[in-house]
Amino acid sequence: MAGVLEGVDQRTKLAGHNRFELLLFKLASRQRFGINVFKVQEVIQCPPLTQIPNSHSVICGVAHLRGKTIPVLDLSMAIGMRPLSREEGAYVIVTEYNRSIQGFMVGSVDRIINIGWEQVKAPPTGAGRESYLTAVTNVEGELIEVIDVEKVMKEVIGGREEAAAETIDASVSGKNDHILVVDDSSVARNQVKRVCEQIAIECTTLKDGLEAWEHLTQLLAEGVNIQDRYAMIISDVEMPRMDGYTLATKIKSDPAMRDIYLILHTSLSGVFNTAMVQKVGANEFLAKFDPDSLLAAIQKQLRTHHSV
Repeated sequence: MAGVLEGVDQRTKLAGHNRFELLLFKLASRQRFGINVFKVQEVIQCPPLTQIPNSHSVICGVAHLRGKTIPVLDLSMAIGMRPLSREEGAYVIVTEYNRSIQGFMVGSVDRIINIGWEQVKAPPTGAGRESYLTAVTNVEGELIEVIDVEKVMKEVIGGREEAAAETIDASVSGKNDHILVVDDSSVARNQVKRVCEQIAIECTTLKDGLEAWEHLTQLLAEGVNIQDRYAMIISDVEMPRMDGYTLATKIKSDPAMRDIYLILHTSLSGVFNTAMVQKVGANEFLAKFDPDSLLAAIQKQLRTHHSV
């Protein structure tokens, strides 16, 4: 697997064209899962791990890689499947999510595929591990399941859900503002909604870029002024059917929508995001999930919105 991620930095050209690359892997069964290559730093065979007393049962230990100590999570256990055996040649996918670096232990790593977001669908409804899926796609007749890593991270590692009280600006509250939140992760949608509730701001939440685009165009067809309806749009980047970059491009290309303030709020990281924000015309890029930074961005735009 040493060369499987070779040239990942050059793959950023796919972003903004509603396409991405998915690293396929298996856990404790024959089912194949996927993770966006942009979130992957490297894939290695499971290194020696140091146990952490009283840690979450899903955390196998910590690994020491290139001068850093990172937690390694058993991704199979995290989504309710049987634990992986390190004696069976397990791999670790080293990723950067939500401003932190961690490793996910997997049973085996397959390959990278290049697909369009329009080929990615919302997961089926039901019980069991479906609650840990953010999307599914079909590859060569096989259903590939994309795990909601934000849900896993929240359950295992946790983190603060609300902005600090001292960061709240009461002057922006209670002015009947409305924000459109677009994200395929229910965890992420609820996190944004919770921050908005701290300043009494109402949210409409939608699950992907296509749903958001259809909602906005329907409002226009009804004669609604988008800026009168929404003070801003906060959108994820990775979403089934239509990604956030494509949604941003379509919004900013439409004369009736282009003045709406648009924040791309994503667990994706890397220098390319700044360039992509400029390319697609979004107003701001914000890395998930820091409630204080999110609240500051929201309040800053609300002050501008009120002054118009």
